[in-house]
Amino acid sequence: MSTATRPLVDIRLDGLDTRGGAPPGVRGVSVHIRYGEFFTFLGPPNSGKSDVLRAIAGFLPITQGRVLVDGDDISTVPPRLRGVGYVFQDGALWPHLPVREHVAYGLRQQRLAADEIERRVATVLDRLALAGAETLKPENLTLEQRRRLALARALAVEPRVLLLDEPLANLDPTARKALRLELTKLHRDLAVLQVGEPAVLYHQPQSRAVAEALGPASFLPVHVVEVRDLGVVVETQRGDRVPVAGSGAYRLGDRGLLVLRPETLAMTEAAMARGPGIPGHVALRVFEGARHLYEIEIGTSVPLRVELPAVGDTRVFRLGDRVRVEMSSETVILVPDA
Repeated sequence: MSTATRPLVDIRLDGLDTRGGAPPGVRGVSVHIRYGEFFTFLGPPNSGKSDVLRAIAGFLPITQGRVLVDGDDISTVPPRLRGVGYVFQDGALWPHLPVREHVAYGLRQQRLAADEIERRVATVLDRLALAGAETLKPENLTLEQRRRLALARALAVEPRVLLLDEPLANLDPTARKALRLELTKLHRDLAVLQVGEPAVLYHQPQSRAVAEALGPASFLPVHVVEVRDLGVVVETQRGDRVPVAGSGAYRLGDRGLLVLRPETLAMTEAAMARGPGIPGHVALRVFEGARHLYEIEIGTSVPLRVELPAVGDTRVFRLGDRVRVEMSSETVILVPDA
């Protein structure tokens, strides 16, 4: 199993024939694009490069052959359901829409919540250096900004596959270099972050992105205050200390994030606490049949989530109770604070 900021896919073109550009179109294209690859079609003008991309996206009919994404034949799937983003050479921007609406359009089609749309729009515009240009229409943007907007619109919906049709064409050398570097960084950042068995990725993530991708967790900024033979001791911003096993790569003073899975935590009355833990008070309790979900206020901007079984002799805590969240050095995780 692998985990990434966006899921990566394996693409196969199996004897692809399509007609769209210069006759007789393209014939017999067989290509295997592996996980995480940045694959480029090279050829002279009108050789069919764009035809192949448009056939993958579903904009041109396939007369023979197949397009396989992770083994699934998507050759007859409607374009909007393929999970494919496409950046046209000319951008194909809408002249009447400002930058923000270009990026938000696909997210609204996905029926996302308004706050999630705002978050994604802000993130993508910032990443593509378009923050501050939200209200401008395409006619008021430079050519480079229009290319960046087309890319931002495609990336906002988090496509499984991103197709770029000569995104650097007609740019001046300085802008071409800048956008080429940005594309390289995007490919790097969207690539696989960690590969392994699901249980290993869940319990031993190597970054916050991997930890977040595989389940709920609380993240506490910490720094290393003691290095031991079998791990380290970290300290929270408030001064609470927690031992972490098996974190040999960290040195004294290093900063990181403590990853706390809700189901790995225990809770006791503050006065009864014995082991390592973090004091706080119950700010929220939700009963979900087999479990209680708690939010514990510990003096940080985000409360700590704790999940306890609702059966047996498990103590039920009430709002305002002073508690200590306890944890094992074997189940807490330390990742870089990146």
